[in-house]
Amino acid sequence: MGGITGRKVLVTGGHGFLGRFVCPAIQARKPSEMFAPRKAESDLTDPHAVRALLRRTRPDTVVHLAAVVGGIGANRTNPGLYFYQNAVMGLHLMEEARVAGVSKFVSLGTVCSYPKFAPVPFREDDLWNGYPEETNAPYGLAKKMLLVQGQAYRQQYGFNAITLLPVNLYGPYDNFDPDFSHVIPALVRKALEARDEGRAAIEVWGDGSASREFLFVQDAADGIARAVQEYNKPDPVNLGSGREISIRELVELVCEICGYCGLVNWDPTKPNGQPRRCLDTTRAKEAFGFTATTDLRAGLVETINWYKRHRGLA
Repeated sequence: MGGITGRKVLVTGGHGFLGRFVCPAIQARKPSEMFAPRKAESDLTDPHAVRALLRRTRPDTVVHLAAVVGGIGANRTNPGLYFYQNAVMGLHLMEEARVAGVSKFVSLGTVCSYPKFAPVPFREDDLWNGYPEETNAPYGLAKKMLLVQGQAYRQQYGFNAITLLPVNLYGPYDNFDPDFSHVIPALVRKALEARDEGRAAIEVWGDGSASREFLFVQDAADGIARAVQEYNKPDPVNLGSGREISIRELVELVCEICGYCGLVNWDPTKPNGQPRRCLDTTRAKEAFGFTATTDLRAGLVETINWYKRHRGLA
């Protein structure tokens, strides 16, 4: 049924934020070989390049982490790009993997695929009960199509495709570019720069009422590796911490850890995004024994300390 131990494993996006942690977690489970090509080596939007990659590596298992992602601002600016590139990468890769005889295909979906007003905590069975939140719907729907593709391929071809749905990730090596970053790296950068420059206030989008759940990247990597090794069913599986926090509380916590004591000016003219996000993580625990272990404060401290070292901030 595929897996890791003794198998050839191909990881797309292996040099990205998540991939930096998934690759060591896979290596720890002793594959016979592991391949993690860089984006410049293989354009996954080109079916010919995808075919050549699979012929060159001949993997037993494919773990598809590669994605084009960003926060609310980036999603609003690039809806067409995010839809097309995320959809077409997965479509080509899964089809070519099927044709090449790959034993197992692992697709990383997203919490953005859930309906805007899904009951909290989000259960996998509620995935189709409504349209996603508008600002990230193109990205969420593109990734959701890979779930459909995997289930259809399983039904028609007996192809072992599984889908994992991680919640918002954070941690070292995240993208701190203000034009593309998600909420935690964006807040960390704002708070540290305001502290160092002695600014009296920072501006934050929305009104702080939205809630989010966050999963430390190392926990996510452990969950993914467990699923690659052990999970072989068509039903999608949430990966999360199961703990929810309001954006207002998150901002207060980040500012405290960063040592920023100024004002926070909320901009309610900017979108909050999805009103609430919190996952039911029961299936992951029952199916392959995954439970997140990193407390949010501890994970934030590690993330902030990494960024301070990386950026040379005191």
